[in-house]
Amino acid sequence: KLLEEEGDDEEGGPRVGRRRSIGKGGAAAALAADDEEDYWALRCGFSMEQARIQADEEHEVAKSKTPQQVLVDMQKGNARFWMGMAQRPEKTAFQRRALISKQYPSVAILGCSDSRVPTEIIFDQGLGDMFVIRVAGNCLQLQQDPSADPVDTGSVDNTTSASLQYAVKHLKVKVVVIMGHEGCGAVKASQLPLEAIGKEPACLQYLLKGLRGGLNLGRLSKVKDAKSHDREAVVTNVKRQVEKLTEDPVFMDKVRSGELIIVGAFYEISSGIVDFFHEVSSKSLTPGVSSLFPMK
Repeated sequence: KLLEEEGDDEEGGPRVGRRRSIGKGGAAAALAADDEEDYWALRCGFSMEQARIQADEEHEVAKSKTPQQVLVDMQKGNARFWMGMAQRPEKTAFQRRALISKQYPSVAILGCSDSRVPTEIIFDQGLGDMFVIRVAGNCLQLQQDPSADPVDTGSVDNTTSASLQYAVKHLKVKVVVIMGHEGCGAVKASQLPLEAIGKEPACLQYLLKGLRGGLNLGRLSKVKDAKSHDREAVVTNVKRQVEKLTEDPVFMDKVRSGELIIVGAFYEISSGIVDFFHEVSSKSLTPGVSSLFPMK
């Protein structure tokens, strides 16, 4: 257990963030809490039943939000991040215990594995707020052999798509985001000559070739500015992944009923800003059109 040290620092001001250890028989931890209720819950103890009630109450709040409200909350969180005003919402011990019984994220994000793109931090979110899948190139299911049976797991990587399906079907997320980012190494490598890609390990070859197939290299070759080319390639890949989701009834049934929004995003590492685009929602659907984004 820890207690904040009292007293002044060397400059005469109060000490902040310094802690000292106390013995096993010491007083209960006195921790900073968002409100008095959390403080007394920590000081006096709390039961799992109380934690479950807390989880149920927070779950009801999450369920009451519309997909558009959830998306606006994400935009606000990102604005706090890039403006240097992030709240860093860390859960209290009571709130963490409440999360044991259930999770109720409102957003599922397919992002890149890149270490410079920590999703929860970018959107200023905390524990239990987001269901995050991260893979190189933020890409969906990758079929290694186009002629293979889709059920043959030796030829298809279904894990990414399955994770998003779980989030939509069972966690009832309101928004699905496919997010690429500035300087994506996977997208850049997928544009290398096939001879160079062929020298990579087998699984990495499949990944890069899968990304390459959706980039439209002929069009990208006309973009000469390096920064613009990088962004256009990443955005093109994101759009391709969004379009793949529109082919899956698990997602589109929810979109048509107004329960889900699917949207693409681009994270600019240099500024911290996330741009949203290519939104798929009930309002964007046109009656009588079988495919929202026909592939050419």
